Amino acid sequence: MPPNQPAVRAVGLGKTFQIGRTDSRATAVEAALRFVRNPSRRGAASELRVLDDLTFDIEWGSATGIIGRNGAGKSTLLKILTRVSPPTDGRIELAGRVGSLLEVGTGFHPELTGRENIFLNGSLLGMTRKEIRARFDEIVDFSGVEKFLETPVKRYSSGMYVRLAFAVAAHLETEILAIDEVLAVGDADFQAKSLRRMREVAKEGRTVLFVSHQPQTVLSLCTSAMFLDRGQLAYHGDVEGALDLYRRSYEKFAVEQSDPSARPGSGEIRAAEVQVGADQYEPEDEKVVTVHVPPHPAESAPYYVSCHVNDVNGTVLLQCDSRLVGGWYDPTTDNTVELRITSPWLKPGRYTIDVFVCGRVVLDSWEGAAAFEVYPHNPYPEFATDDAFESGLVFPRFQYKVS
Repeated sequence: MPPNQPAVRAVGLGKTFQIGRTDSRATAVEAALRFVRNPSRRGAASELRVLDDLTFDIEWGSATGIIGRNGAGKSTLLKILTRVSPPTDGRIELAGRVGSLLEVGTGFHPELTGRENIFLNGSLLGMTRKEIRARFDEIVDFSGVEKFLETPVKRYSSGMYVRLAFAVAAHLETEILAIDEVLAVGDADFQAKSLRRMREVAKEGRTVLFVSHQPQTVLSLCTSAMFLDRGQLAYHGDVEGALDLYRRSYEKFAVEQSDPSARPGSGEIRAAEVQVGADQYEPEDEKVVTVHVPPHPAESAPYYVSCHVNDVNGTVLLQCDSRLVGGWYDPTTDNTVELRITSPWLKPGRYTIDVFVCGRVVLDSWEGAAAFEVYPHNPYPEFATDDAFESGLVFPRFQYKVS
C-alpha cells in the first residue's frame, strides 16, 4: 500500500439516474419500433440526483461507517467505490484491490459448488490459485459450511450463502473490504464473529467500508464515520459526531413524513394517523400503538401493518408484523388497527415508531410516525447498582432458580 496515498479518494463524486429514458444500447430497429408504439414518449425522462459533489479521503487501516436515512445514497456510494456502478461525474482513486459483499451471494454462480465459488471469487479479485489455496481452510472454517462444500450454492439457505460470501470477502487478500448491511442475515453468533473479523482486517492495515442502518453496529466496529443526507456528505469524522447528526435528523424527518405525498410507497393505501397510548411509560407498562387507515373502495386486496420500534440511535428493537398474528385488513372499510406490546420491557429513553402498510408491495412507509419516552425507573423487585443492567438493549423478564 502506498505510504503517502489514502486507501480511497473521492473528488466531486456525483451520481444521477435517468428515469424513464429509453435504453441507449438499443439497436436502431428496436428504437424505431419503440418510437412507432409510443411516439409521445420520445425523449421523456426525468433525473434523480442520488449523490452530489462528494469529496473525501479514507485512510489505510480505518474502519469507516457510512450512515444515513433510507434514500440518502449509502448503497449507491458503496457501489461506485467498488466499481459496480460508474459515477456520473467526479472521480475515485483506489490504492488497492477491493473485496466487496454488497448483496447476499454477490459474485456467486448458483450452479457451482461452494468450493468452486471460492476459487471463482478469488480469481475475479485477481488472485492466483496459490494465494486462494493459502486461505482456503480459513474461509471454510469461518463459514461453517464444510459439509456442503461440494453442493451447488443454489441449494444453500440465505444464512449459508451469506456466511460463505462474507468468509470469502473477509479472508481473501484485498486491501479494501466493502460491506453493505448483509450481516443482518446471519444469526447473532455469526454477526459477532463477523464484527471481530472486520476489526482484525482493519488492524492488519487494510481498510473497511461498512454501510449500516444500525448505528450500534457502527459504534462497535468503526473508527470513523460518514453521514449522508439526501445525497450530500453532511459529516465525515469521528463516529459519535456522525451519530449525533443522525439522531438529530429524526425530528426534521418526522415532520416531513407527516405529509403522505412525501412518503415512500406506492400510495394506493396510506395511513392517516398514528398514535401512542401515552407520551411516557414505565419500563414494564404495556405500550399501545393505533394506526388509522381510511377506506379505499377502489382496492380489493387485503393489506397488513408492520410497526417497528426504534431506539434513539435508530436501531430497530422490535418488529411487530400483523401477518404473524393473522392480521390482514379489508381496504374497503375504515380500520383503526391497535397494537399492544407487553414485552420485553424497554429501557429508559426515547423511542420512535415506523409504520408500514403493505400488500403485494409497500403501500405506505411512514418513518417517525410517532414517539414516546420511557421513564428512568428500575422495573425489577430488588435494588442494584447500574452495572447490574447497563448492558443489553432491553430489560429481559427472567427468573433464577436453584435446584
